[in-house]
Amino acid sequence: MNNPLLDFSGLPRFDAITPEHVAPAIDQLLAEAEAAVKHAEQVAPVTWESFVVPLDDATERLWRAWGQVGHLQAVVNTPALREAYNANLPKVSRFGSALGQNLALYAQYKQLAAAPEAAGYDEARRKVIDNALRDFRLGGAELDDAGKQRFSAIQEELSALSAKFSQNVLDATDAWSLHVEDEARLAGLPAEVRAAARAAAEKEGLAGWKLTLQMPCYLPVQAYADDRELRATLYRANAERASEFGDATLDNSGHIERILALRGELAALLGFSSYAEYSIATKMAKDPGEVLGFLRDLAARALPHARRDRAELEDFARDELGLDALEAWDLAYASEKLKQARYSFSEQEVKAYFTEPKVLAGLFGLIQSLYGLRVEADTAPVWHPDVRFYRLVDENGQLVGQFYLDLYAREGKRGGAWMDDCRNRRDRASGAQTPLVYLVCNFGRGSDGQPATFRHNEVTTLFHEMGHGLHQLLTRIGELGVAGINGVEWDAVELPSQFMENFCWEWDRVQAMTAHVETGAPLPRNLFERMLAARNFQSGMFTVRQLEFALFDMQLHSAYDPAQDSVLQLLERVRDEVAVNRPPAWNRFPHQFSHIFAGGYAAGYYSYKWAEVLSADAYAAFEEAPEQVAATGARFRDEVLSRGGSRSAAENFRAFRGRAPQIDALLRHSGMTG
Repeated sequence: MNNPLLDFSGLPRFDAITPEHVAPAIDQLLAEAEAAVKHAEQVAPVTWESFVVPLDDATERLWRAWGQVGHLQAVVNTPALREAYNANLPKVSRFGSALGQNLALYAQYKQLAAAPEAAGYDEARRKVIDNALRDFRLGGAELDDAGKQRFSAIQEELSALSAKFSQNVLDATDAWSLHVEDEARLAGLPAEVRAAARAAAEKEGLAGWKLTLQMPCYLPVQAYADDRELRATLYRANAERASEFGDATLDNSGHIERILALRGELAALLGFSSYAEYSIATKMAKDPGEVLGFLRDLAARALPHARRDRAELEDFARDELGLDALEAWDLAYASEKLKQARYSFSEQEVKAYFTEPKVLAGLFGLIQSLYGLRVEADTAPVWHPDVRFYRLVDENGQLVGQFYLDLYAREGKRGGAWMDDCRNRRDRASGAQTPLVYLVCNFGRGSDGQPATFRHNEVTTLFHEMGHGLHQLLTRIGELGVAGINGVEWDAVELPSQFMENFCWEWDRVQAMTAHVETGAPLPRNLFERMLAARNFQSGMFTVRQLEFALFDMQLHSAYDPAQDSVLQLLERVRDEVAVNRPPAWNRFPHQFSHIFAGGYAAGYYSYKWAEVLSADAYAAFEEAPEQVAATGARFRDEVLSRGGSRSAAENFRAFRGRAPQIDALLRHSGMTG
């Protein structure tokens, strides 16, 4: 037990893990997993207990340890840790590919499926077997030896390229800063942003202020800085990250082309016409055509609203701000000014009320009112002093699951917000193994002894990630392959997360989770009404922006031909179709599009909008029965959250709503019904 990555007796020992532990632990766990695979290939007779359980035991230990390493390199990235991660990634990728192509295991699963005992399996076990047979086919198990070898090589190279893509974005973000000595240039910036910039400069022994591309600095500069040149400088630096315009060692241009080529080759090996077709084989949607039809239908509904939003912003910027040409670095600034003028409210004014302790109390209170569960402070070894740890218990005090909460942005931490599982639920002879998850955000921290305050959209981000966490924590499925989000169609995984965002717009809940950072007063009702009026401010523009990303992703993976087009030319054609805000020609958005090049969203970015239809319709059930929150919440937990991937997302939804999903609620919530 000297190596903390080999200790599965309790919670991960994040305070003890060093880069030197990675290779020895992974080598040992790989050897154990490979031995378990050899045993599973030959076990007879094939039963759940003799075949699936020991295989799950060995592979679960490997994936849990590797998951901890991957998590650490995302939240406390150091050169030594990155080197250890990159050195071991090929070995882990090779094992994963070999597992997916193992004909002997494939044959064993077929035997298990045909065994008399399988007829008596519950829904979850049957789904595990069905998914395994499907995934063997998608993993190349039916290829010839040369095909398998090539498939494995592609998978290994793709893993390395995705890691490098993400690391380049992180390094390019962290490498850039602007030292400002003239305080007049910071006019308009909120006090806490100035304070953080001052502290960052002081940390480096500099006078003045240090501005960075970390979101708690970059976003306020775009929205509030009166100095147009300052906005433009940071916008350009952000837009050109990880491209040919900066450090050549961080340029993602070649990685994008190589990733796309490899994905196309992988799909062709398996007989698919495109990577999009391969990707959709495990999703709710039937084929790329259905997805493109869905996106274009939504675009047709949203574009008139988006064009009106853009025209209003141009008129306001010209008449009130003296901006004849509305540039990309003016959009957030002019939008904030227009919102203030139209609704007499600013994000900054609202932010002062959403203090971290009250927001967390409100979030935890919602979990209790929906599901009858309490969130309690807990203790665990953590990777950074900022991290907190909680337990979720039922009405009898029984442990349901636990989660880490890492809220603040810092150098060496990947941008964005996400949930990931650390340990999944699993039924064992000794009892149920409870789930353990990470919830990660990138918010600004408090200063001068005051708590952190959050913009309202940061509050919704936190609720969103908690929704993902609850999907994992509240599963009642005991089989690893379909517990939590495992086995859930990727275009449905955003349902529980987007569903949670709706509660950030209910007056009683908002009032209860606000306390002004200086006075302690709750958010005034009239300010909330102005927020509510502004809720769908520019929703048309926001919707078509998301559709631009989704259409770009789907076309990139279904119709892109590098002989005819460049990636940037394809993106411009998508913008011709749906965009109302055109970034400058030097904007290199694809070079930072980690969702599709370094995350799980390749040919799947449409999932956000697809699942938004589901989540808006699911929340409508609560709107229809406002006096029955606990009963409706219990039904949502029983039919959607607790089921994991044990049955299809479409079946889950129908069981909860009594019908198929409808788009009406999404259009109504987005203010796009007229």
